[in-house]
Amino acid sequence: MPLHLTKVAFGATSLDHLADRLRQRGEDGPVFLTTRYLPKRHEEIIGGGSLYWIIKHTLVARSPILHFGEAEGGRVAIHIDPALVLTEGRPKRAHQGWRYLEAGDAPADL
Repeated sequence: MPLHLTKVAFGATSLDHLADRLRQRGEDGPVFLTTRYLPKRHEEIIGGGSLYWIIKHTLVARSPILHFGEAEGGRVAIHIDPALVLTEGRPKRAHQGWRYLEAGDAPADL
């Protein structure tokens, strides 16, 4: 079973707002976000892992993770599919950066 990541959709006030931001980013090329370090468990994420988005303390949707790559300044790019997959809402505390989410703890798709 794949491993997933969670991340706060910082500044997104709603699911529609997040979807619009991802769609706009996709117009200019691949959609990715950056992080300082490659997740130690990245091999468990590739091939089925997703980035689960947190809005207002709730997991609301996911973006499949396509691959990891290099970004400017020695950072790591997490390339994601810009199309959101809606999930069952599940309470989740906000956090900085990303966190691992085990497959058994991930909410079901709608």
